[in-house]
Amino acid sequence: MKRLTRHLQPDDLRGAARLAVRATVDVTSLVEALHAEIARIPLVTRRSKTGRTDGLTGFVYRTVRGVTRGVGFGLDHVLGWLAPRLLADTPSTDARCAAVSALNGVLGDHLAATRNPLAIRMSLRQAGRPLRLQRQALADACPDARSHVVVLAHGLCMNDRQWARHGHDHGAALALDLDCTALYLHYNSGLPIALNGRRFARLLEKLFEQWPVPIERLSAVAHSMGGLVTRSACLHAERDGLAWRRRLDAVVFLGTPHRGAPLERGGHWFETLLAVSPYSAPFARLGKIRSAGIVDLRHGAVADHGAVADHGAARIPPLPEGVRCLAIAGTLGRRAGDLKDRLIGDGIVPLPSALGRGGRGTPALFDRHAQSISFETGHLELLECPSVYAQIRRWLATPSGSA
Repeated sequence: MKRLTRHLQPDDLRGAARLAVRATVDVTSLVEALHAEIARIPLVTRRSKTGRTDGLTGFVYRTVRGVTRGVGFGLDHVLGWLAPRLLADTPSTDARCAAVSALNGVLGDHLAATRNPLAIRMSLRQAGRPLRLQRQALADACPDARSHVVVLAHGLCMNDRQWARHGHDHGAALALDLDCTALYLHYNSGLPIALNGRRFARLLEKLFEQWPVPIERLSAVAHSMGGLVTRSACLHAERDGLAWRRRLDAVVFLGTPHRGAPLERGGHWFETLLAVSPYSAPFARLGKIRSAGIVDLRHGAVADHGAVADHGAARIPPLPEGVRCLAIAGTLGRRAGDLKDRLIGDGIVPLPSALGRGGRGTPALFDRHAQSISFETGHLELLECPSVYAQIRRWLATPSGSA
């Protein structure tokens, strides 16, 4: 118990209790829907449109849900008073951050919609701590602030601390080698990518206005979903005429699924297959237990209202104009086109998707000179591979337009 409590924050118990109550209510509804289908007489009794039962049976299910919600309401108030007295408000541990980030990746939209204390609020961070985007506060937190700022954006189910792997951190290394300031985006990766993109754009605008020294050059290094969020931020900045967009010099994408991720498509197929049979249809709800952020990965959606996801990969918006867009793709294969490369890519994102290559008649997103492939490298290994870092450093060492 002591080992567990050292990872807990005061509001964690409240957040976990709310999830447990919601899970109990949802499982009760799923069982009721299955009960209603089994009890129905084919061709005689109509199927319930709501998945609810009638009579005494329906009353029992309604009572279970009502009691569960009532207990949850009381428990929430008790924990709100008790948790701060039992748990010290200490800095979050790496283990807790990893667990909360994974939970947000899978259920982040639900956590945000229900105002669950476990929902992550977007922030820019340094050394694992959020920055207050006010000039004096930034000057105090970043006394060596540079005019070249590099922002690093993590991927799905991850957080800003996970850029540090096995003693290496791309951001920290760039700060030393290129005399820049590295900042880290922390966000709820379960929210729609376009929503995160809009918030990221506004956050960068505030940073641009309040940074202690004038920002002359802005660069981004984005891993996986973070690349889609960054592209979405550029779209919103262009639409809203935000000032930071004119200072954006380069974006390096690491294993970003520009053409979508097949793992999400597998989840979508699973949901569709379950809905085929009336007896398995109630379980199709289980297939929906994935966040809007994960669903957006189906086709690499970066625009508002899921326009890309609805209309397919051919409608993917172009890369931001006037910005050096550079892609590094990993593959577990020893060479492009071998069996491992074709089947699994870097383990999560296929090589063509990470390099923005479409099918026949679909133009590639990246010029050939703006691509790099790291062989025998997995999706997470892109965060620590020496050759990957060397390529990032070479690309960002010189501003665009320099000789």
